[in-house]
Amino acid sequence: MPLLTPRRSPPPDIHSRKGGTPLVCLTAYTTPIARLVDPHCDVVLVGDSVGMVLHGLPTTLGVTLDMMIMHGQAVRRGLERALMVVDMPFGSYEESPDHAFRNAARLMAETGCAAVKLEGGEVIAETIRFLTGRGVPVMAHVGLTPQAVNTFGGYRVQGKGEDGERILRDAQAVAEAGAFAVVLEKMPEALARRITEELAVPTIGIGASPACDGQILVVDDVLGMFTDFRPKFVKRYAELGSGAEAAIGAYAADVRDRRFPAAEHVYATASRAGDVA
Repeated sequence: MPLLTPRRSPPPDIHSRKGGTPLVCLTAYTTPIARLVDPHCDVVLVGDSVGMVLHGLPTTLGVTLDMMIMHGQAVRRGLERALMVVDMPFGSYEESPDHAFRNAARLMAETGCAAVKLEGGEVIAETIRFLTGRGVPVMAHVGLTPQAVNTFGGYRVQGKGEDGERILRDAQAVAEAGAFAVVLEKMPEALARRITEELAVPTIGIGASPACDGQILVVDDVLGMFTDFRPKFVKRYAELGSGAEAAIGAYAADVRDRRFPAAEHVYATASRAGDVA
């Protein structure tokens, strides 16, 4: 499959992809991973999942704005063409639209991201409208919103039965407020399909539906690097975690048995002044 043409995609381009070729989206938290995903992705999300994947936190709730800025700067250095979106962490936008704008402006200024992502539906629509009206492109996120995991009582499927109408209203509210795309997470397939059909903006699924306008996964899940748990919606395309563990074990054995370093890994004594190996 050919790589995508090197060209940075602004939010309006992503918005225009509604109903077209599915959008390819992945998370990234470091420069090396950003360089790997950039040629293949339309959107790269610096997700607050970094707290769990790289920092060992039990949920995303402990992630700070400074953490998101640090990882956003790292990812930005590795991107040439994909749209970079940065998550606004818990507590950085719920207080008021003014508070959200100050933090969003800081995120954009210090990371160079093209957009921010906010979790929530109707309750956050006013804030999305405030941000987009002041030049901050917003990607919305409804359904299972990990920052509200304590309210939901865990990482449970959202929108079952009559609760689906709530999720639909949330999606409609954030789209009408100006979000250029909406992430749909962990909900019944039929509900995600219906929302995709009814919204005028692209939907990006994660545990949602193949009918969504795009898909996103956590890159460490895709690569088999994060193994603490594995959601149903994850497809592993590699098992780098087990491969890395085996490699580390082989290194440890070589060191203990004095097989490493071998002759080719050390520097010979210079035969005369000025000689280098």
